[in-house]
Amino acid sequence: MTGPSHSDATPVIIDCDTGVDDALALLFAVRHPGLDLRAVTCVAGNTDVDQVVRNTLTVLEQAGAPPIPVARGAERPLIEPVRTALHVHGRDGMGDLGLPAPARRPADVDAVALLRRTILASPRPVTLIPTAPLTNIALLLRTHPEVTRNIERIVFMGGAVATGNATAVAEFNVWHDPEAAAILLSAGVPTTMYGLDVFERVVVPAGDVRRLGESTEPGARLAGRLLSHRDPVTSEEDPAGGLGDAGAVCAVADPAGLTTHRLPVEVTLAPGPGRGQTVVDRRRRPGEAELHGEAREQPLVDVALDVDVERYVKLYLATVEGAGARA
Repeated sequence: MTGPSHSDATPVIIDCDTGVDDALALLFAVRHPGLDLRAVTCVAGNTDVDQVVRNTLTVLEQAGAPPIPVARGAERPLIEPVRTALHVHGRDGMGDLGLPAPARRPADVDAVALLRRTILASPRPVTLIPTAPLTNIALLLRTHPEVTRNIERIVFMGGAVATGNATAVAEFNVWHDPEAAAILLSAGVPTTMYGLDVFERVVVPAGDVRRLGESTEPGARLAGRLLSHRDPVTSEEDPAGGLGDAGAVCAVADPAGLTTHRLPVEVTLAPGPGRGQTVVDRRRRPGEAELHGEAREQPLVDVALDVDVERYVKLYLATVEGAGARA
């Protein structure tokens, strides 16, 4: 597979809470020839922020990535306490695979400073890919709004049109820090919401997971081991594995695999069972609320409603197993 030269690659920054599927996303990003991963910033979410930093450095090391700067970010949401997802990702956030401690070290700046510096220094506008609670991104946008002039797009994994996972209606990343999500949506930057409606559909078949796990190449083998931990649909004896967050990075590398509709979206911030819900307005005409003067201006977001599952699975496998991978 031939790809664009490095100078033609899309400059991207991943903001993550690594996390099994964040790790899968990083493995893909460093190996896809059309993506130029400029920096990785870390935030509390799936596990505490210090463990996120360790996990991120470990993944980049296992993937044979170049010396990409990694920075520690927010250790808690803007308002809420930290509420991890260790029951999904294991005690270490990485499926308790027993990976060695990384030799790499984080950058000597915090996440917001690294984001600002990297975005403003880029000759081309940067695409941000948050796969975590949006605390770092909200702090960046509020502290340094000038960065928006050099952000091409934000493609975030979060939200849901239909059913949530943290609650009946709220997806984990948005639920973890709803105020941060609301700040992102109101930033005036073109935004794509890669939510649970597509997130849960992209599943790597068991045979491919098994083949990856038996690879002699460290990055591909790690991908197989991580996918084995993500077992949404099959038995423990022969698990398939969901790509999860990695699908959002696939959508940046290959946007044609994602079907989006530009729709009004807002985040429910009030306490109660709806807090953290992404309310997506799919109506074709105004309703009674608008007719009675209750209309609100809502940001328009490119909401992912369908995904070409086979296309993204093939893309992920070809990339991580080395076709066109960068050294």
